[in-house]
Amino acid sequence: MISYLGAFPFSQDAPVVLGFEQMIMVVVIMTQRYQRVLKKGNRDRTKLLFRSLAVYDRGEPHHDDNKPETSKETHTNERSSAARSHIAGFSVDDAANDNDEEEDDDDLALAALESLEAIEVFRHGDAPIAQASIPSDNLKKLIMLLLLIAPLGTQVSLARHAERLSGDQLESLRRTADNILGAFVNVEKLPGVKVHQFNTVIPISLPYLFNGFNALFEHFLFSKNIDFTKRRDSTPLPPPDPTTDQPLLPQIGEILDLDVLSQLSFFLPGDTLFRRLRLLYSGGDAGFSMGSFQTKVFNWRAPTILLVSGNRVSDPPVGGQERGFADTLPPKRFPDSSKSSHVVFGVYLSQPWHQSHKECFGDTDTLLFQLEPVHEVFHASTINKDYISFTKSPTSHAGIAFGSPHPKTKPTAGLPPHVSLGAVSLMLDSSFEFGVFTHNYTSGGGAFHNSESRKHDWQDRFEVESLEVWGCGGDKEQEEQRQRWEWEEREAEARRKINLGTGDIEADMALLEMAGLIGGSRSGGSMN
Repeated sequence: MISYLGAFPFSQDAPVVLGFEQMIMVVVIMTQRYQRVLKKGNRDRTKLLFRSLAVYDRGEPHHDDNKPETSKETHTNERSSAARSHIAGFSVDDAANDNDEEEDDDDLALAALESLEAIEVFRHGDAPIAQASIPSDNLKKLIMLLLLIAPLGTQVSLARHAERLSGDQLESLRRTADNILGAFVNVEKLPGVKVHQFNTVIPISLPYLFNGFNALFEHFLFSKNIDFTKRRDSTPLPPPDPTTDQPLLPQIGEILDLDVLSQLSFFLPGDTLFRRLRLLYSGGDAGFSMGSFQTKVFNWRAPTILLVSGNRVSDPPVGGQERGFADTLPPKRFPDSSKSSHVVFGVYLSQPWHQSHKECFGDTDTLLFQLEPVHEVFHASTINKDYISFTKSPTSHAGIAFGSPHPKTKPTAGLPPHVSLGAVSLMLDSSFEFGVFTHNYTSGGGAFHNSESRKHDWQDRFEVESLEVWGCGGDKEQEEQRQRWEWEEREAEARRKINLGTGDIEADMALLEMAGLIGGSRSGGSMN
């Protein structure tokens, strides 16, 4: 990849030996210092990175089926087959139509590039990009590297993350990379990623995928011996940031770990994630109930990230609880999203949580996403605003819903109606025991946009295994939440001490109105 970028803007000369001038070009591109050189900015950079990673299929030579194959032709075909890539379906830049005579210097350069395993991109800079593919194995290795360097700071040694490259942590890194690779290609059906898939997935689901390169290649600009805490003059430096020595994730959750945190940073700004997340609610600790969720999460005045994991339930359901949950849903018309039984979904919410009595809350910054087994982000629509509803009993079909219409305030007579599911939606029942994710592509979308890469219908019904809510913020946000809780406790205590029943109805009504229990446009008890 680097030997290709070093040839910019003369890509037809790629790959190149990485001298000083070539490395300057590489650092400029990788640290995004190109400014006006690339007119379309990140879009042109993404195209450059694709070309630098891709191999090219020259196509098979045409054979006349009626012409018998001679032994010479057979020998030639065998040699051609041996020269192909180990990735099935790729012919990695065979020397088709290249000049037979090579200069000694060229032979030496090719030998050096071959030893660096950079020969695959030889002389394909001007080849039609539609013929190019990134081998899945190569892209997976790159994604693993990007997961590792996602939290890397400009002057932070990469060796600090070395422990993530062994044992269970390495296996976790591979699993996370597989989920992200699934956003680009189904490796069981296709051996590589085409440019259309690359350009479709990255802007929507992985806009910050390559941000880790910025800090990594900054290391080429400064000597390790430079002490950035000193100056030649007497001008005082600002105090060091105390957060740099804090752990990337102060507490490992049941779902969120360092690899998933890096995965989130591929579509959420890293400066709001690394060293900035606090576990507000965990179903395994606080209990799987809407009451404990409300107690732990409400009053957090900063963005939050909800994560839910589970295992897909059988269809048709087998247990009584599974059947009871299925009865509240419309009949299943869509297939499962994949063969994998384990799923992880999530929601990013920039607004504070609260109980929704009549209408949904949230804004266009709200993101609905899937992390496993396929990484994908579903952005909010500006037309349909049924983003989030948090409804408790006696509301019909109480629970938490994302992307579905607000449930009715009262259940209808007779049999309970089916819950209304949005075109792209996630719903958790009131007991946090079951959930369902729906992607109805044919309906044209709803509060969240359809997938641009998986243009078909699917639905995953799952039993909840873990549920977490993480707050984006620090000590300030936590102190604000504590003060809010204390204020509500004082208000509740004051209401309990109100002396009612004296016989003066007007006085009693005035006290209740002052306490916010009656009157006004807000229903009583909404602050509890």
